[in-house]
Amino acid sequence: MRQKKPRPRFPGLKLKDEDRELLRRKARERLTVRTWKRIRMLQLLDEGKTLAATAAAVGSAVPSVRRVGERYLAAGVEVALKDAKRPVPPRKLDARQEAAIVAMVCGPPPEGRARWTIMLIVEECMKRKLVDQVGRETIRVLLKNHALKPWREKNGLFRVEGGVGCARNRAVISCAKWQRPNSTPEFSVSRLPGELLR
Repeated sequence: MRQKKPRPRFPGLKLKDEDRELLRRKARERLTVRTWKRIRMLQLLDEGKTLAATAAAVGSAVPSVRRVGERYLAAGVEVALKDAKRPVPPRKLDARQEAAIVAMVCGPPPEGRARWTIMLIVEECMKRKLVDQVGRETIRVLLKNHALKPWREKNGLFRVEGGVGCARNRAVISCAKWQRPNSTPEFSVSRLPGELLR
């Protein structure tokens, strides 16, 4: 088992006079609980309290107090009071892939099946080469975002000028040409006028 490297001891901090005054002014404003706690952490650390005593006083964890103190020492008071940027994962499906999957789901299920299921959609997406790999949860979220429930009979197709729409989808899927189910058609998705929605 690999041992963790011990973290260096927190050196403590002393606020600059202008930072101390800024925190005092900010503490009187309307703030989120997180920001208020961070202000209080910095003030208590400035008074010479330990990490554990500061954490107990503000009702937080010792690693959180350490992080706020280290961010102040590294980048200043404004950075210490704000949340760190969180990574945004890349999209799993682009718009063209989403449109192709929605069009597939709006059509009839494969032969031998009464209705679409999420796992069936996953299998068919990969079989038809709409996507290289896709997970069940990605398909579930896509269906939820488009208000599709293909396992229900209410979600039948209806014909509109210029394409085919799904009863619950609020989108018209225009196809350049309908092709065999195993080939990949080209799609464009546009919003439906309100009177077509039922």
